[in-house]
Parts: sequence; C-alpha cells; structure tokens
Amino acid sequence: MFHTVVAGVIAAITGFASSFALVIAGLIAVGASETQAASGLFALCIATGLLCIVLPLATRMPVSFAWSTPGAALLVAAAATTQQFAAAIGAFIVCGVLIVLAGLWPALGRAITSIPKPIASAMLAGILFPICVAPVFAAVEQPAIAVPMVLVWLLLARLAPRWAVPAAMLVAVIGIAVLAGPAVLASEAVRPQLQFVAPVFDPFVIVSLGLPLFIVTMAGQNVPGFAVMSTFGYRLAPRPVLVASGVASVGAAFAGGHALNLAAITAAIMASPESNPDPRRRWVATFTSGIVYLVLGAGAGLAAAVVQASPPIIITAVAGLALLGAMVTALTGALEDPRQRITAIGTFLVTASGVAVVGIGSAFWGLVVGGVLMLWLGRGAAGPAAPAQSPAAAAPSAGAAATGSGDDELDRDPEHA
Repeated sequence: MFHTVVAGVIAAITGFASSFALVIAGLIAVGASETQAASGLFALCIATGLLCIVLPLATRMPVSFAWSTPGAALLVAAAATTQQFAAAIGAFIVCGVLIVLAGLWPALGRAITSIPKPIASAMLAGILFPICVAPVFAAVEQPAIAVPMVLVWLLLARLAPRWAVPAAMLVAVIGIAVLAGPAVLASEAVRPQLQFVAPVFDPFVIVSLGLPLFIVTMAGQNVPGFAVMSTFGYRLAPRPVLVASGVASVGAAFAGGHALNLAAITAAIMASPESNPDPRRRWVATFTSGIVYLVLGAGAGLAAAVVQASPPIIITAVAGLALLGAMVTALTGALEDPRQRITAIGTFLVTASGVAVVGIGSAFWGLVVGGVLMLWLGRGAAGPAAPAQSPAAAAPSAGAAATGSGDDELDRDPEHA
C-alpha cells in the first residue's frame, strides 16, 4: 500500500510541476491579472483534487483527472483573440457545459470523436507548435536560464524521463529567483485566494476559444484518458466521468479555471501494476493524488508570482519542453495517412499562424480550412481515414475488465465519449 500512496504523490507533483507555468501563462495571455491567474490555478487544483477523491471512492477505480494542458496551450495561442478575461471566462463556462452535454447526449460526443483524425491532430499540432519552438528562442534571448534548463531536461529525458520536465522547471525557478530576488514574495498574489469573475458571453470569443477548447479537451485529453484506463483493464462508464468533469470545469471557471478532463500520462502512473499488483487497490493512488492536489493549491499564488516575475519566453520554453511529446503524437496522427497530408498541413499552417479573422482565432479557422480541403481534395479512393478510436471501443470486454462496467445505454452506444 505504501507504493500505491507514493505513486499518487508522484503523479500529482509531476502533473502540477510539468504544467502549472503553462496554465498561468495561458490565463494571463487571455487577459487575467496576476491575482486572477493565481485564482484560476487554485480553482483548478481544488476541482482536480475533489474529482480525484470523489470518483475513485465511488467507483473503486483509479480514475484520475487533470486540467487540460492542450487547453492551456490554446489560451497562449489565443492571446490575440481577447484581452477581456471576463469573455474568456464565458468561453470556459461554455466549454464545461459542452463537456456535460457530451456525457448526457451521445450524439455530441460522437460528433467530436468523428472529426477526421488528420484535421483534429493537425489543429492540436498547430496550437502546440509556437510553444514547442520557444526553447530555441529562449536559448538565444535568455541563455543563462534557458541553456541549463534545456540541458537538465535533455539529461533526465535519457536517465529519468518522468522527472525531466519537473527538473527543468526547478532549474527555471531557481534562475528566476536569482533574477527577480525577494520581489517575488512581495507580490499580493502569493496568498492563495479564489477571485470570482463575472462572465461575459461574447459570441466571437466563444467560437474562437470556447469551442476549440472543448474539442482539444475531448479529443486530445479525454479520449486518450479513457484509452489509458482500458489499457490497464478498467472499463469506465463515460457518462459520470464527463458529467463530473464538465460540472467541475464550470465551477472552476467562475474563479478563473479553464477546463478539466481525464488524465492520461499521470493516470498511467497510478493505474499500472507499478502502483499496486492488485487492480482493486490502485484507486488509493488516485485518492492520494487528490489530497496532494488540494495541498499544492495552496502554492498557486506563489506559482503565479514566479511566472509573473519570469521573462515570458522562459515560461513558454518550459511549457514547450513539456509538450514535445504531445507535439510528436499530434504530428504523427496528422500525417500518418498519405492521402490526407495536404489537408493536415493546411490545417496545421492556418492554426499555427495565429491569425484572427473577424475576431475569431486561428484554431477555429484551421478546422474550417481542414474541412474545406478534405471536401475539395476528397478522402481518397480507399475511403475515409479512420477517426480517433473511441475510449469505450478501445476497452476490453466486461469479462476482462478489472472492475466496474458502463451502464447499458453507454455499452450499446460507446463512441459518444
């Protein structure tokens, strides 16, 4: 049981350290003040912690949650879309409501997972590209911090991959502390606090930010999350998972949080035999991670202060190192079908351009251009490219599941997640 608890602690610390800087940078990019960004991270920690405590207790499965890391990258890429944080909050709420609807209404989930893989993957790659090239620029603009950070990441990527990004973040924090000095602790955002933001529902921001956030959270996070769980023999019912994460996303949005979803990488730490040889006891790891997330939330203000004191390129560079794996996966998925490579490249280029047309951001236009290219060029003589595998379809049979089962309706119609 000790190893199970340790697995939960490691998963929570790894998940937090690998991406908190990106969350803060993303919230600031769409207009949040330092205190609002700290509130958003705090809200996400609380919501993630509660989900990781309640769902494992209810299901006795190591179902784990995290904030949407590709979603945070989307916020950074959407900086030109809006500088009114209240409008971004409105988009976050719409995203959370759509996640709930995806759980309650199977057709909506099917519509998202049926977006052709080359288009969905290329859009995600386009969102991640400007962030993943940041380490190159950082090494030129801030070599004293960036070069040691990249070298530490490179060393541990070979020796201890799980700790490569947290260690790089630690090197960056030390460099920032030396650069900024005690002024970091003087920030009013250091004290953890939740700050309510009244939402504004701007149609343009909802289309350019809320809808892409929903798509990348579902296709880039929830689908892999279900697949990871099925890999280790756990058959999750999509409905309660999506409804719970959607409701939590809406609640966190009022305090500045963007979106929550199933975890994938950290889930693999807690749902694998390394956590506990007995599959029935691995839920304790996720439960433990929930408690750790609640504790880590107390440091959200300090995290925001450190990010605010840092040269922006350093924070983006750390995020770029953390997202390299996701970038490789997205590019591979986008280009694996030779018949759709022009469609994928077109989607990628438009999304990566960062252009905003009539107030709507590039992620939306990337989807539009990808759809137009696919319709015009055709899907190929051999038929359409296979869509991303649905989580329930990837799950093993009920007899092979370690524990739990979906409800009858979801078993008959598994692809909606």
